[in-house]
Amino acid sequence: MTQPAFTDTHARHVLRRMFDAAVESAAPAQAVVGHLPEKPRGRCVVVGAGKASAAMAAAVDTAWPDVDVSGVVVTRDGYAVPAGRIEILEASHPVPDQRSMDAAHRILAAVQGLGPDDLVLALISGGGSALLAAPAKGMTLEDKQAVNRLLLHSGATIEEMNAVRKHLSAIKGGRLAAAAHPARVVSLLISDIPGDDPGSIASGPTVGDTSTLADVQAILRRYDIQLPTAALAALEHGEETPKPGAIPEDIRIIAAPALSLRHAAELASRIGIHPIILGDAIEGEAREAGIVLSGIALGVARHGFPASAPAVLLSGGETTVSIGKGPAGKGGRNTELQLSMALALKGAANIWSIACDTDGIDGSDDAAGAIVTPDTLERARQAGLDPHAFLAAHDSYSFFAPLGDLVITGPTRTNVNDFRAILIG
Repeated sequence: MTQPAFTDTHARHVLRRMFDAAVESAAPAQAVVGHLPEKPRGRCVVVGAGKASAAMAAAVDTAWPDVDVSGVVVTRDGYAVPAGRIEILEASHPVPDQRSMDAAHRILAAVQGLGPDDLVLALISGGGSALLAAPAKGMTLEDKQAVNRLLLHSGATIEEMNAVRKHLSAIKGGRLAAAAHPARVVSLLISDIPGDDPGSIASGPTVGDTSTLADVQAILRRYDIQLPTAALAALEHGEETPKPGAIPEDIRIIAAPALSLRHAAELASRIGIHPIILGDAIEGEAREAGIVLSGIALGVARHGFPASAPAVLLSGGETTVSIGKGPAGKGGRNTELQLSMALALKGAANIWSIACDTDGIDGSDDAAGAIVTPDTLERARQAGLDPHAFLAAHDSYSFFAPLGDLVITGPTRTNVNDFRAILIG
């Protein structure tokens, strides 16, 4: 009998090393310094929002001690770090709260009254949409919160959700850059978006918006999203967002999912595992993606294509979980994908996988994601856990927790979307 290439302990260790390599490649401190613009003749006002924004701000403060730097950025609760002359605020994610709205107004105020010799340095990363909440005229915070919940449960893609958010905001969709005129605006972005579209990262507060009010109405119809009355009125009577070309843009993507996948692939090659990068923009329903990815893994294990074992299938992107109108348990898109994959693999030997959000939080719980092993289903059976029932209830966190297979990292203070690795021994 052929001996497996990996023990369970070794396989878990390798998968975690690859995930850590992906996260480390997007560390804001090293990414920011290499992409700073020329120092301004006047002031530098730093603004920003997202899970990586505080760490990015700290890097700017350290790199430019001789520049008149000030500013304010907002990050998720638990993600703050000291940033010297730049004030760090915290707010709620994924549903905005009063602090999100206060932060948005503070940031808009910070860019007022600047001149052409001044520089606005916008530090934007994933999570910024919820953290930077300035509702359109006539909308309350409660309206904004309701819109976010509806979007998160709708099954819409991140690009579609952001199109709606931009048109219901006083700061997104290029409106922050418009408010900073005539100062120069340079945006440093850490991408968590499939395809790295800068207009979709945190709903593009400094990027001209390609979507229109007509697009938004089509999205609402497509997913049967029933917006609050005030939001509907804001769309009916609101102005279009600034379009590309209407505002000067200097956009610099300093970290992205593709780079993280390459770093993980390089690690795999160094330790004798053949890496196959499937792509950095995989979307769709999480449970369906789990079935597809398991099929590719089984092809490697059984037939040696698209590569012979030992191999690792690497992918990124952002899947979705359509909850519908019924109740849902705990979990996010990565744990749901993993539970679906475990069922599709049916205990196949010598296949392990990890799926995690690089920001350390899968959905709204404290796990980044989960690991699946060849004996996941057997251990679940022994523990009296019905995987089909947990998947149907969108309760994947509660399935993996008693098995000890959740991946807990705490805040990583960066975000380049989801990371998945399937190891075939």
